[in-house]
Amino acid sequence: MSWLLVALGAAVGAPLRYLTDRAVQSRHESAFPWGTFTVNAAACLVLGATAGAAVSTELYALLGTGLCGALSTYSTFSYETLRLAETGRWPLAAANAAGSVLVGTGALVLGAELAGAVRG
Repeated sequence: MSWLLVALGAAVGAPLRYLTDRAVQSRHESAFPWGTFTVNAAACLVLGATAGAAVSTELYALLGTGLCGALSTYSTFSYETLRLAETGRWPLAAANAAGSVLVGTGALVLGAELAGAVRG
């Protein structure tokens, strides 16, 4: 049954990733991949909240593995960072790599802390 929950979460997460990425990216002309940066940070926040709330195994399969797994995208992050470096935009590539790790980790911790505070 867990596989079905993962699939349901992914069925929401993948289109949400695409739509969010396109909406964010269309709002500016920057070469920086703000869309991917945004969805990855959001997935980290939700994953942190899911873990911090100590949800059931089933809810974790739906939200943590399914939704967050499909919402976040390490491969696109890696590809976009490589493309920035290949086109000589080393400062943006470095900012994307470092910023994604720092913001992602911060969002994960923030989500866990918020969920823990709500849980009591």
